[in-house]
Amino acid sequence: YKIHNAEVLFREDSTMDEFIDVIVGNRIYIPCLYVYNKIDQISLEEVDRLARSEHSVVISCEMKLNLDYLLECLWEHLDLLRVFTKKPGQPPDFEDGIILRRGVSVQHVCHSIHRTLANDCKYALVWGRSTKFNPQRVGVSHLVADEDVIQIVKK
Repeated sequence: YKIHNAEVLFREDSTMDEFIDVIVGNRIYIPCLYVYNKIDQISLEEVDRLARSEHSVVISCEMKLNLDYLLECLWEHLDLLRVFTKKPGQPPDFEDGIILRRGVSVQHVCHSIHRTLANDCKYALVWGRSTKFNPQRVGVSHLVADEDVIQIVKK
């Protein structure tokens, strides 16, 4: 591997194969969520054992059990956020949000609406948790938070 001396600090439990994969760079480990369906057909002890395991959700589609919790876990594990748009003089459109990854800026929101809008954006008015005041005038580098409302002002 052409590494003669190294001091390595592990901040999680890893195997030697995982360490070599990271050094070589030919594998990427992504997070996963195990979803177990049809829990109405197994014993309570088995459901309890499955539910207590790490990164697991137990559901029953037929009985509509735990579907809301599954949705919450998906949003959390996929690191997604919703941004709602607002036209000037009109209320925000809470029906149709833009779904983006966490850590995006106003520029990413503009680009997801239309690819040329990011270049034409003068500033944006943002309502929500990412601002100190409602509304706050922000630039294209401002990071948005979940359920923020954004109004884009063009040049």
